[in-house]
Amino acid sequence: QVQLVESGGGLVQTGGSLRLSCAASGRTFTTYACWFRQAPGKEREFVAAIRWSSGVTYYTDSVKGQFTISRDNAMNTVYLQMNSLKPEDTAVYYCAASTDTITPTSRNQYRYWGQGTQVTVSS
Repeated sequence: QVQLVESGGGLVQTGGSLRLSCAASGRTFTTYACWFRQAPGKEREFVAAIRWSSGVTYYTDSVKGQFTISRDNAMNTVYLQMNSLKPEDTAVYYCAASTDTITPTSRNQYRYWGQGTQVTVSS
């Protein structure tokens, strides 16, 4: 089992920045960690993922150059640095992790999920 706890969400103005954190505990032999987000009335969508061993990253097109995913092996923590935030980035952001070999952008392949953290960007 892997337990994930997110933090760092909040209210920010357009153009501002936030850094989300996701701390993992339990069995922390993780292959991939990622962030998804879900806006009101919309499907949960992939944002970014990182392969834990190599640090290779994956992003959805809409956040490339704006968001950066990273991990701290010693702290078993994955981060999402979000810059130049826009109102359309408003959503609940979820951290997820897998201990298997998966397609890192596929929601259904992540076994472990955090509880989510709200990010609200005001115009």
